[in-house]
Amino acid sequence: LVGPNGAGKSTLLKMLCGMLRPTSGEIAFAGRPWTRDDLNDIGALIESPPLYDNLTARENLRVRTSLLGVPESRIDEALATVGLPETGRKRAGQFSMGMKQRLGIALALVGHPRLLILDEPVTGLDPAAAQDLYRTLAYLNKNEGLAIVMVTHDLQSALQYADTVLYAGQGKWFHGTTAEYLASPYGRRFGGERT
Repeated sequence: LVGPNGAGKSTLLKMLCGMLRPTSGEIAFAGRPWTRDDLNDIGALIESPPLYDNLTARENLRVRTSLLGVPESRIDEALATVGLPETGRKRAGQFSMGMKQRLGIALALVGHPRLLILDEPVTGLDPAAAQDLYRTLAYLNKNEGLAIVMVTHDLQSALQYADTVLYAGQGKWFHGTTAEYLASPYGRRFGGERT
């Protein structure tokens, strides 16, 4: 999901997660109208990660597994997926911005969702770590069937990994494959407009 700031991308994600109600239209999930029960199948990281700064990464995930009724065995898997298997006793409040972002994604993944919703997940990550995260997300999508909706301003990487592009801007929407997007008037401006 790409487009200029203020186009409504994050608002759309918040509606998908039940944080905001649409004023019109409807949301479908798995081919039927969305209900709050669908939140059990959705993992999300929108804005800043919801961390307890005084807890370790493992303790933060333990809180989430308890709330979701998920086995604690998912903790190690989620930490390994985001590249944080060895955080030890370090408290989340002492993590770098990039580590906090990765822990936030682990929190979104620990419930084993069918849909992962991410709002600018590479914020705070250096270029190498960002590419590693994109590769991890692509692996989860292709090998574990995890559907991912992601807002990003990193258009180059998005186009490298995305199957479908949704552009929002100037009160207009475009939806299509990466190739269709690049051939569209919105994609032809790629490079001249920050998206």
